[in-house]
Amino acid sequence: MTTSIWEDVVGQQVAIERLKRAALAPVHAYLFVGPAGSTKWQAARAFAALLLAGTDDPSRRDVGLVLRGEHPDVKEIERVGPAISKDQADDIVRTASLAPSEGERKVMILDEFHLLRADAASRLLKTIEEPPDSTTFLILADFVPQDLITISSRCAQIDFRLVDEQHVADRLVIEGVDPETAAEAAAAAGGNLDRARLLATDPELAARRRAFFEVPQQLDGNGATVMRLVGELLGRIEAAAVPLAARHELEVVAMHERIARYGERGSGKKALDERQKRELRRHRTDELLAGLTVIAGGYRDALVNGSVRRPDAVAEAVVRIHDAIGAFERNPNEALLLQSLLWSLPVLVS
Repeated sequence: MTTSIWEDVVGQQVAIERLKRAALAPVHAYLFVGPAGSTKWQAARAFAALLLAGTDDPSRRDVGLVLRGEHPDVKEIERVGPAISKDQADDIVRTASLAPSEGERKVMILDEFHLLRADAASRLLKTIEEPPDSTTFLILADFVPQDLITISSRCAQIDFRLVDEQHVADRLVIEGVDPETAAEAAAAAGGNLDRARLLATDPELAARRRAFFEVPQQLDGNGATVMRLVGELLGRIEAAAVPLAARHELEVVAMHERIARYGERGSGKKALDERQKRELRRHRTDELLAGLTVIAGGYRDALVNGSVRRPDAVAEAVVRIHDAIGAFERNPNEALLLQSLLWSLPVLVS
């Protein structure tokens, strides 16, 4: 049973206090800025509930509807395609102009606005700057890119941070995860609570992290060894998507049940398919980046404990790994990049 509208906003007490004060005299638009998995989406729903109901009582019908994403006067908008386009911006402008269905206020939650095309930004600027009196915008972004700067200047900004590792672990335990698994998932998630929840269902997490950690000890200057290691690591990453694929299957089943009950019109079938594809790509990239971070940690540990013969080579290896982490964000050929990286790394003798 929900005891507070804020209970799903984890490790963000500063943001929560700001939003509580903001609800006393709300403005037309807010920009929630923070990394993925920082629970800013949950904060947006909680704030929307507070704006519409004027109370933080989760037992009220209207509050419960908002928190479940079912209130007719809270429009939750996710991008369609790789970025928010002008056509989608036109739909947002049109929706903003409509009167609320039940009360005097409508809230529009716009997700992933760091992926906003320039022509879409220019189309939205006037509406966000001067929306109808009944409309409040809650705009969510992982960061503020160039195309969002002008819009951001018209919003009250609320900052969210990576969730502290202990907060992540504690939350997982509350949700029924055993403490050891929760600690492992929290350590691997990098402050992303959504990712930690997924990792907590992955029985191969510890083995996968160990495989990456042991890479420096397995390198021997032989190209065949590099090829073998890259194949094994990518195979483990492929297998790591199984828990996410299982969750996606449940979402598809639920969607088909809705279609059978209400019809396909407005079912969100296309949006669900695109979101799931994005999540799988993001999960794969996150696993690669997490694995490289583990390898870098192994080299750093060796530097700290003084067990290396050539500290300069090990320090250079850490730099190369971090360069590779940056390169993965540009969607390179994973196998070739990993092969090139591992071939360049020094051997650590355990």
